[in-house]
Amino acid sequence: MHRSFLSHDSLPTRSMQHSHTTQKLDQPTRQITVLFTQYLARFSLLGLLLTLSACDGSPPSSQTQSSTTQPEVVSEETATPSTRDRTTGSIAIASEVRPEQPIALSIPIDCQLGDDCFVLLYPDTDPGSGIRDSGCGQQTYDTHQGTDFAVSSLADLDRGVNVLASADGTVLRLRDGVPDRRLRTTAEIEAIAEQGIECGNGIVIDHGNGWTGQYCHLAQGSVAVREGDRVQRGDVLGRVGVSGKTTFPHVHLTLRYNDEVIDPYSGQPAAAGCTVDRQPLWSEAQPYTPSGIVRIGFADRPPTIDGLWDGEFTAPQIDTKAEVLLFWAHYYGVKAGDIERYRLVDAAGRVVTEYEQEIKANQVNGMSYVGKRNTPQNPIVPGIWRGEYSLVRDGQTIAREQAEITVRSAN
Repeated sequence: MHRSFLSHDSLPTRSMQHSHTTQKLDQPTRQITVLFTQYLARFSLLGLLLTLSACDGSPPSSQTQSSTTQPEVVSEETATPSTRDRTTGSIAIASEVRPEQPIALSIPIDCQLGDDCFVLLYPDTDPGSGIRDSGCGQQTYDTHQGTDFAVSSLADLDRGVNVLASADGTVLRLRDGVPDRRLRTTAEIEAIAEQGIECGNGIVIDHGNGWTGQYCHLAQGSVAVREGDRVQRGDVLGRVGVSGKTTFPHVHLTLRYNDEVIDPYSGQPAAAGCTVDRQPLWSEAQPYTPSGIVRIGFADRPPTIDGLWDGEFTAPQIDTKAEVLLFWAHYYGVKAGDIERYRLVDAAGRVVTEYEQEIKANQVNGMSYVGKRNTPQNPIVPGIWRGEYSLVRDGQTIAREQAEITVRSAN
């Protein structure tokens, strides 16, 4: 599902959502809101079933609530259908395990979690058709077996982000040569699945004592090891890419013990559920962070979720001839009832927009924006503009960022 709000001073108010209802903003603002639907069901619809079949052989919307100053442009786009609360049935079926030789893992990506990378998806711990992630939340999809360590956009890949061995071991199998291509359509996803290259460029490592690690979606031509090589924890295996069945840049790690998928955040079989005796396998504590901000920025045209993943809308400046100045946020793991808060301040320190809205449905990831139209009566003035964005849950701010952009005088 995709829900957007885009105000146009000259258009009649209309709605193209399921309800087909008409909605107006306050009359003094003389703002008009247009709701439209696009089909960007990227993650849940397209699956993201990440396997290394050739190598491993095992299956690996919202509406305005309140505002102090109504924005001239408001929009929200959801990258996946709203995640339903599919929590019925048992969530603890498989037996818990006590490995004779526990493993100590480091994260499989050369970055700082919470700074220049984040976990977008966790293993699915619901043994049935429902979904439960490592923390009993919904930041996963049905049958997802691994942990997805993501970077914010394809632009991050230009600098090269290394994939690292999470533990010592021996390379069992690998594949390279699959092109890097961020998938956007159902047809593209199905084509990759038919070829049996869902994992893309990947590596399977025997970490010893029954443990194996499966690393997926490396950049084409970046695999830096060979079958039979011994590796140590932290050794470079290759670089993060978008090969195989993926719609965002990340490395996918599936951990197995005696061929059973293990959730590294609990140290237990993923099928055992999320309410287990937790013995995390990370050598350094890794917090469960199912919600946050991917990045924020400015644009002089309406951003899209595809454009954000592709690294667009990052210009450090715009000029005073721009038709609009938009301040956007790309977020993940939001829940129904969360509050988005926007504040846009112009070069003179005046608050142009101070706006908040309630998120109506769970979203794996999505985006929204506010902004200002450039009019003769109320122009976009040159100088440094500032945008502030925060996510609030149950009265507590769970994420907050701010950014600046330079508006230059047009010749």
